[in-house]
This record gives sequence, C-alpha cells and structure tokens, in this order.
Amino acid sequence: MKPKLFAQVVIMLSVFPRKVKRVLFIPYALHDRDAYAKTAREKFESLDSFKRHLWHQELSFLLQCCFIFQDGIPYMGSSAGTNVATISINTTNDMPIVYPPSLQALGLVPFNINPHYLDPDVNSTHMGETRAERILQYHEELNTPPVLGLREGTMLLVEGDKATLQGVTGARLFLRYSICIQFCAAFNQNLCFSSTAGRMMIVGLRHWTGTLRSQFSC
Repeated sequence: MKPKLFAQVVIMLSVFPRKVKRVLFIPYALHDRDAYAKTAREKFESLDSFKRHLWHQELSFLLQCCFIFQDGIPYMGSSAGTNVATISINTTNDMPIVYPPSLQALGLVPFNINPHYLDPDVNSTHMGETRAERILQYHEELNTPPVLGLREGTMLLVEGDKATLQGVTGARLFLRYSICIQFCAAFNQNLCFSSTAGRMMIVGLRHWTGTLRSQFSC
C-alpha cells in the first residue's frame, strides 16, 4: 500500500470509530497558518462521508490543549506535531530560526522521535552529518532518552501504555551507548513502555496531501 493511501486509511479508522465530531487543528510548522489549515480542511472534507468541522486555533492555545488528554480525546500529530508529543524537541530536523521558550515538549511518550528519518546513503555527496550521526551526538549528552527514527510511511499508535508501530517502512530505535534496533514494516510491532496516563495518540502522518510520515506514532 502506498504511504499516501495508507495515511488516509489510518485517519478514517482512527476517527470514525471514536465518533469524532470536531477536530482542533494547530498549524504549528508554517507561518502561513491559514493556508496550512486550508490544506488539512480540504483533505478532511474529501474523505467519504466525512462531514466534520475543522477548528483553526492559534498556538497560544497549545498548552491549554494539554488538558484534553485527561479526558481521553485522541491526539494526532505529524512532523512538528510528532516532535511536540515527545519528551523534548531536541531531535527535530529543522534549524532553530527563533528562540523557543523551552525545549521541553508535551511528554505524551517517554522517548524522543526523529520524524522523516532517513537512513544513511553510501552514495551521497553530502558532507554533513547523517540523521544517525546527529542522534548519536545527541546521546553523548547525559540522561538523554531513546530516540525513535520514524521513516516516511510509518506511524506509532499509542493506546494507554501500549505503543504499536504500523506502516510500510519501519523505524529505527536509538538507545544511548547501545546498539540500534531496527523495526521492520512487514507486521505490526508492539513497543511496550511505561506511562503515567492512559491515552490514545497517533503520531507520524505527513500532512493529508503528502505521504505518511513519522507519527501516527516512529
């Protein structure tokens, strides 16, 4: 199954059984938030029988939104939305063009995620570090958490204390001063972890018109 089609199937299966009536959309990654929200709105409305309202909110509501997890409301994040669901935003792929108030994230899972993870290309002429090298450099710091390299086409579904890796491309788990663990995409892979609060979360989908990215949660 192609990543784009897989993403749409995941959204349908995650939204409809839970009788979702409204979607709170936080356009975190781009400055033109109206255009970003328009892309998501059009994709939601294009889904068969999906007659819902897309709510466009400013980032000032982000911390307030944390309280909905106590009520069991599903969270779905892609790219930046994946990063902010983890322990910290230390493992993003972007240049920090503005000073963030904090590197601390929402902590919905007890590890970090590197969305859009790319495996090293032996034929690449790029002279900078690979994603794997940057993550290993991050792990040179003390008390850094595991990092899940979530490839395009993979998602992580978190329900309570159970995390299931799904998708078509797999993921790579980096542990500090330990070997990396490869998770294939041939079957669903359960990743058990301890969490203080039970919730349903999906992380790793790219935006609706693109390919499936890291969160639905790798």
